[in-house]
Amino acid sequence: MLNPDFPFNYDLFLAHPAGLGSVPPELYGTEVAVIGAGLSGLVTAYELMKLGLKPVIYEADQIGGRLRTASFASAPEITCDLGGMRFPVSSRALYHYIDLLGLETFDFPNPLAAPTDSTVIELKGKKVYVEKEGDLPAFFHEVADAWKRALREDASFDEMQQAIKSRDALEVKRIWNSLLEEFDEESFYGFIANSAAFKEAGFEHREAFGQVGFGSGGWDTDFSNSILEILRVVYTDADDNHRGIIGGAAKLPHGLWNHAPQELAHWPVGTTLASLHSGAPRGAVATIRRSEEPGFNGSTAIEITEQFGRTQTYPVVVSSVQSWLLSTGIDTEEDLFPAELWTAIERSHYMQSSKTFVMVDRPFWKDRDPVTGEFLLSMTLTDRLNRATYLLDNGDDAPAVILLSYTWNDDALKWLSLSAERRMELMLHSLAKIYPQVDIRSHIVGQPITVSWEAEPHFMGAFKANLPGHYRYQERLYTHFDQREAPAEHRGIFLTGDDVSWTAGWAEGAVTTALNAVWGVLRHLGGEDAAQNPGPGQFLAELGPLKLDENLSVRN
Repeated sequence: MLNPDFPFNYDLFLAHPAGLGSVPPELYGTEVAVIGAGLSGLVTAYELMKLGLKPVIYEADQIGGRLRTASFASAPEITCDLGGMRFPVSSRALYHYIDLLGLETFDFPNPLAAPTDSTVIELKGKKVYVEKEGDLPAFFHEVADAWKRALREDASFDEMQQAIKSRDALEVKRIWNSLLEEFDEESFYGFIANSAAFKEAGFEHREAFGQVGFGSGGWDTDFSNSILEILRVVYTDADDNHRGIIGGAAKLPHGLWNHAPQELAHWPVGTTLASLHSGAPRGAVATIRRSEEPGFNGSTAIEITEQFGRTQTYPVVVSSVQSWLLSTGIDTEEDLFPAELWTAIERSHYMQSSKTFVMVDRPFWKDRDPVTGEFLLSMTLTDRLNRATYLLDNGDDAPAVILLSYTWNDDALKWLSLSAERRMELMLHSLAKIYPQVDIRSHIVGQPITVSWEAEPHFMGAFKANLPGHYRYQERLYTHFDQREAPAEHRGIFLTGDDVSWTAGWAEGAVTTALNAVWGVLRHLGGEDAAQNPGPGQFLAELGPLKLDENLSVRN
């Protein structure tokens, strides 16, 4: 996922034997506050620990953030991922940590993917059953071809993919910067509706494209978002070739919490984030204030107060929480950030997302209908309430899991006020219309598990997705880690997390912004990145995000 906004090679930076840098030995053991124990916060803390600093992690709920894995009460070994569940193989920085921890992965059963036995597309009451892409009716090939043609003709798709695959950063920037002014104010739907390919194909093809989509399923709930968000996904192959983590995605953040690095400064062999915290992170943060105590780099220290009153002062703070929480969930001193950054924080647009899972006695969908020869149940894309249903297999001799419904935005809001049981009943009702001869209900064991991320108080949504015209806001958030030219009163607190990244919704963005924050903390404390392995801040001037004119419309 060599991102076109800032094509820095984070995977090579992580793998370099010179490491990420060093701090002066007299600063070993210096405490750095890290707010949030999601993936980004834990990667930040893990790398700061390796540098000899002492991260102090604050967490309001549970370790893992949106990499949250739930277990069924009657069979704790059977799990489901409520947040991130499939990770594109192009996420090389993310897989650095997956491989470091020795986590096992599996091919995720997306529609028409290799491990998916069969896929059903059911639109307007008409059902299409296929076992491989070639079985699709001509209409769906026309839809796919229109999308590919639109990308090639209007978004330099082939040229960009070649530049990314060859790591030609300057060419990536040349292509991307030439598109920004044209596309910053264009929605996803506007892009396809205005393309010659979809104009020729007609509305029915655009409608089906939104309902069936590309890669992992339907994307019409993204139609209002900026087309730049979608281009970042397809350019970097983030929309396909996904893998899941065996045992659940939460194994990654929990693994980082408990992992003892082989090479680390200052700390004794065997030190882990868990051991530095005596087994548990600090509690929820209530306030963030500038202190009168001296800090570093011309700034004063920052004071953190927990929900139940404990207060501690730090020379530097990293916030990895969803940015809205800095105004709605945490009493954050306004002067910590410039007004322009607060605007960017408040204008963040979050996607709603809902999932509902049930456990079944076995993967009965592998059985074939004796009359038709088709598999009894398939990975399903539909315009009914469910929208997308996934089948998750744990082996022939173990209970299996059905993700009855995975929905976004308006489709997710339809479920928000409903109980898990009511959600399940409506989803089974829809599936019965598609599979009238299959008794799904008789296979269900235990109780359903559900989540609506917009109702989670520490998240208020699944992830950020920029609307048209939001590029300037994202540029401010992303580049905040470089504080070399910032006024003293705005130094010493760093933002990280996937919603600060250019690839919101992908764990890769959580990792890369964490590495940005590590570089920022390192420099703030007077440390340096390795001469043989310069960090991301060293390349911002050459490869950084284009700064669009703040005063004029990009179309002028």
